[in-house]
Amino acid sequence: MDDLADFLRTRRARVRPESVGLHADTRRRVSGLRREEVAHLSGVSVDYYVRLEQGRARRPSAGVLDALARTLDLDEVEREHLHRLANRPGRTRRRPSVARPRPELLRVLELMADAPAFLIDHRMTVLAANRLADLLYGRSVEGLNIARHVFLAEEGRELFADWEGCVLDVVGHLRLAAGRCPDDPELAALIGELAMHSERFRQLWARADVRTRTHGRKVYRHPSVGRLELHQENFVLPDCAGTELIVQSAAPGSADHDSLRLLAALGATGDPVVPDAV
Repeated sequence: MDDLADFLRTRRARVRPESVGLHADTRRRVSGLRREEVAHLSGVSVDYYVRLEQGRARRPSAGVLDALARTLDLDEVEREHLHRLANRPGRTRRRPSVARPRPELLRVLELMADAPAFLIDHRMTVLAANRLADLLYGRSVEGLNIARHVFLAEEGRELFADWEGCVLDVVGHLRLAAGRCPDDPELAALIGELAMHSERFRQLWARADVRTRTHGRKVYRHPSVGRLELHQENFVLPDCAGTELIVQSAAPGSADHDSLRLLAALGATGDPVVPDAV
């Protein structure tokens, strides 16, 4: 599969003709724009655009890519992804390495005693986590691949209350990672494993959507403390390519903050609690 061609096709299918001033013909046999319409609106020849979608044209200019991005109404994340896909060098690059977290970073994790916090790499594998993150997941999460946990583990489906929103984020993240690290065999193997064992992953992967998450809501169904709604912040670490620090918190004085404190206390005592009684 040519990732650039696949991305262009799926973005083209998403654009409504009337949104670019075209008449929505009832005889239209394709969803979204036709190839020739994208070409005309972008100021390129139909033949050239067809070759782009067929994977036969390589390394389009930045001007062509920007014109296509405008026509296809790409957001900033998608625009950057388009440029990255189009300008991959032909030579084989070194596989990306994942460095061990610095001791100072591990110390920062432990200092955040009131908030679940962990480090993930571009493959969504947890590199390190604090105690409250372990309690939230009900296990030691260091080494856990979150994408695999969400799609393939029953515990993952049960833990995330907004499972559908969660899988959209996961697939969007992996699409971006695949564009940035096309020669990473471990990432390719993970994507292949997910595609083989999860029909929902195959459906979402075929859409070629890309996403980056900087902050937002994360809702859990914890077996000990019940529903837990947290605010998540993603911090990209500039000196560790592809590594993010994830911190999840609740507003002081809220019921969710009380639940986090209860979870921490239960982890210290080992006492069980019935969720309905919380």
